[in-house]
Amino acid sequence: MPVPELAPDEVAQLLAEHPQWTLTREGKAITRSFQFADFSEAWGFMSRVALLAEAQDHHPEWFNVYAKVEVTLTTHDAGPSGGLSQRDVRLARAIDALV
Repeated sequence: MPVPELAPDEVAQLLAEHPQWTLTREGKAITRSFQFADFSEAWGFMSRVALLAEAQDHHPEWFNVYAKVEVTLTTHDAGPSGGLSQRDVRLARAIDALV
């Protein structure tokens, strides 16, 4: 069953409340880059995000090189072909609270 996709005004509100996140994939995802002091800090952050994601049953796409972590959020079953949903809003809010 598809998850409701965010309306354009909800996407605008998400970006206003979380200005470090940027819209990507033709408006179907948001992404944010994090820079840490070293690999250990980056890995610790990823571990904390993994626990949040598992608890929310909504898992990010991410990329890590040494002290940099890039996180992308999208809901693959939102709307007819994927997009942003309240799942992404909740996880972005939780991730932002970690840093």
